[in-house]
Amino acid sequence: MIRRTLLEWQSIAYGDDETKQIPAWAADRLVAAARKSPLGGESGGRILAHGRSALRAQQVVGIVAANNCVLEILPKIDVDAEGDEAAHGLIRRTLVHLLAVVMDLDIDGGAFAELGWQKDSLLEILIRLFSLKLIDALRQGMPRHYIEREEELATLRGRLDVRRQFTRLAANPSRLACRFDELSPDIALNRIMRAAIERLRRISRSGDNQRRLVELAFAYADIAPVSPQALRWDDVRLDRTNARWKDLIALARLLLGERFQTTSMGEQAGFSLLFEMNTLFEEYIGRMLRRALAGSELSVHLQGGRLYCLEADEDGRRTFQTRPDILIKRGAEIVHIVDTKWKGIGTRIDDPKRGVSQSDVYQMMAYGELYDCSALTLLYPHHGALDGAAGALGRHRVGSTARFLHMASVDITDHRTVAAQLSALLP
Repeated sequence: MIRRTLLEWQSIAYGDDETKQIPAWAADRLVAAARKSPLGGESGGRILAHGRSALRAQQVVGIVAANNCVLEILPKIDVDAEGDEAAHGLIRRTLVHLLAVVMDLDIDGGAFAELGWQKDSLLEILIRLFSLKLIDALRQGMPRHYIEREEELATLRGRLDVRRQFTRLAANPSRLACRFDELSPDIALNRIMRAAIERLRRISRSGDNQRRLVELAFAYADIAPVSPQALRWDDVRLDRTNARWKDLIALARLLLGERFQTTSMGEQAGFSLLFEMNTLFEEYIGRMLRRALAGSELSVHLQGGRLYCLEADEDGRRTFQTRPDILIKRGAEIVHIVDTKWKGIGTRIDDPKRGVSQSDVYQMMAYGELYDCSALTLLYPHHGALDGAAGALGRHRVGSTARFLHMASVDITDHRTVAAQLSALLP
């Protein structure tokens, strides 16, 4: 089994001689897997650029796997660590934290401490997290609900189904058409858990994970098997008696393909578990802003607004709809617009633009005009080459207006201070 780890935009050489990092057959299989993902585009090039002698990771991160080869792509996050193994461990930890916030998962310090950040891939870490949480939840019992059943019995149970009794059973009066409620574990939630266990047993390569999954499979042996495509997610009912299953439902939805993931390799065994960093960073910042502003008079709205740039004089038809990443409102008034950019802002002192693209500036100017907002921010991930701590990087007046465009960075590696960092950026 070939296992390799890359960062965004890094390349891995392939070929048939020993100097290459992976053989050509592995590169072909990984590219074929990338093509199957909706995040990959027609040729899979949004995940892996297939060069003549190397594969180059793009801005989609996660796991791409095929027969006998697994490629882990990690986000390019600036961490303070010595050596690739330690750095990769810290990056995985940060990525899992981003996912936990976006998916509204409660991962306490104990669960975090048990995850193998340096030795395991992102996939094995998520499987480990799921299996540990499921074992812990089962200690308090498997959820059960009353399910209406219909059976033909020798003695009456529940109530008699008169119509069925005098039609289908008219010729057999020794049997009674019974209708009754039975407390059963064979419910939608447990069928989802069983489907997740079976899927993870097929793809996990960790001995510890496999051991836990085998134990869990035994616990769910009496639950009816259902394919992931036929699972009834809408039938899951969470209340105060089973609220502890909320995180497990979210993890199962992720690992079964309801969010971010695709599976399917035709006749080959393979899968992908992928995340677009632009989208993940945007959702993370939006949710952390909500935490930062909780209890204040301000509210946070993701992908809101939806105003149009143009309206035709002839028929009033509108075109070029806008969707700012994050709107911050005070009541109905928009007081701040934030656009997130998953890329490193420049550090050259002789470049007043600092690598900020002209199109991004034009876009923010349009937002300011359309939404009549005076505070505009382009927000980037912080990196070590920037002077000082994360925070404000620049403030510029937009033309001769009263609007200002701010450039700022946020250090996502210190998740305990992200909310405070974001609060400090708001005027």
